[in-house]
Amino acid sequence: MDQTPARNVPHSLSPRSLLARNIVLLVALVAFTQICSLTVLLHYVQRPRVERAAIAFADYVQRIDRTLAPLRADEGRAAAARLGAVEALPSTIDDQPRRDPVHFYRMMQRKVFLDALRRHLPADMPVIWQIGSTQKLWIRVHVAGAPYWITLPLNEEAEVSGVTTALALSIVLALAAALTGYAIQRHINRPLRELAQAAQQLSAGESPAPLPTDGPTEIAQVSGAFNQMMEALRQAEATRALMLAGVSHDIRTPLTKLRLALAMSPSADGSREVADDSLSAAAQRYLDQIDTILQQFMDYAGSGEREIAQPGDLNALVSQLAADFAGLGHDFELSLGEVPVFAFRPVGTMRMLMNLMQNAVAYGRTGLAVRTWTEAGMACVAVGDRGKGLAADELEQLKAPFSRGSNARTLSGGTGLGLAIVERIARLHGGSLQFRPRDGGGLEALVRMPLRVQTR
Repeated sequence: MDQTPARNVPHSLSPRSLLARNIVLLVALVAFTQICSLTVLLHYVQRPRVERAAIAFADYVQRIDRTLAPLRADEGRAAAARLGAVEALPSTIDDQPRRDPVHFYRMMQRKVFLDALRRHLPADMPVIWQIGSTQKLWIRVHVAGAPYWITLPLNEEAEVSGVTTALALSIVLALAAALTGYAIQRHINRPLRELAQAAQQLSAGESPAPLPTDGPTEIAQVSGAFNQMMEALRQAEATRALMLAGVSHDIRTPLTKLRLALAMSPSADGSREVADDSLSAAAQRYLDQIDTILQQFMDYAGSGEREIAQPGDLNALVSQLAADFAGLGHDFELSLGEVPVFAFRPVGTMRMLMNLMQNAVAYGRTGLAVRTWTEAGMACVAVGDRGKGLAADELEQLKAPFSRGSNARTLSGGTGLGLAIVERIARLHGGSLQFRPRDGGGLEALVRMPLRVQTR
């Protein structure tokens, strides 16, 4: 039999946050110490006191019995009348204690008192505690040699002790401990929350402010290590940007010179016309491919981390790109839902959508379409085509850099970075890229971006 649900129950009921766990631990510790204290108080302080009181009371009752027993009959009747003694107990007397969780200590104290009193009185002097609206203690004594029952009325004050106050004080102390733990844990959680926010900003490509290091030693060490990591990342980013700029300049400079040399190359008769038009055209195409590849590398390395998110209209951007593609002879069917204005990186988002639409044109060719809508706080854009679909295991591989689908093997000029750039820009916005088969055939690339994007 599968026992997985049974194992998961304790884990699901346990507090998840550090704040809740510490408060529960603190309250449990206070409750345990209070229970131990009350146990010691009841068994080693209060119980001996009640037993000593019962012994003294038993001695007092026996003195009364010894005083009344030798009286003459007429004197005994007069004394019994003055004491309110009766020869038989009332038939309606109730001496069965009821369960009362609220006054459990009172019941325990009464039982200890009666047990001790009965142990120290003779067997012919029974004791009965009457329960009801009026509580009485009935004790049988001997008046002029005859048994009589005398009553001793008890009031509430006689049974109240300091234990009730101790219990109330324990509850107050538990609440105070919980509030103190809450205040302490909030003080500890504040730098942890700031650390989590800074990590989220860093993962979104933003540059958070350095964390304060004036808190507790352990938190200060973590904050200091995070600040050092951010500084190292800034230096690495600056070095990468400088290297990319140098590579771009150093490669594009000879490419420009090569273009110029091809354009100025004279033919055999000294004219400025190209000697071999086909060779020149091929060389120009290769140069364009090299320049395109270089630009794709630059786009992937950059991907818009430094771009600031701004409020914009996603539908307007999609419509503009669709119009641009229509001018090139590629018509996209638009189905634009209601998408509110939200913050996104306009250049990065345009590059992301353009890559998806270019892929649809290059590999799908027919059934080009773009849809937008909102779902669960996310802005959704789907670019679809009716081209040959890919296997499910091949779809995820397309997100990796330098990966190309089987339907792209025959095309040249690509680097396999187009979808990697789309994936990176989507993640930079806190979103995702997914591929799924399109109804009626073909493939659909779905980009989700949160409607609320943190801006710097």
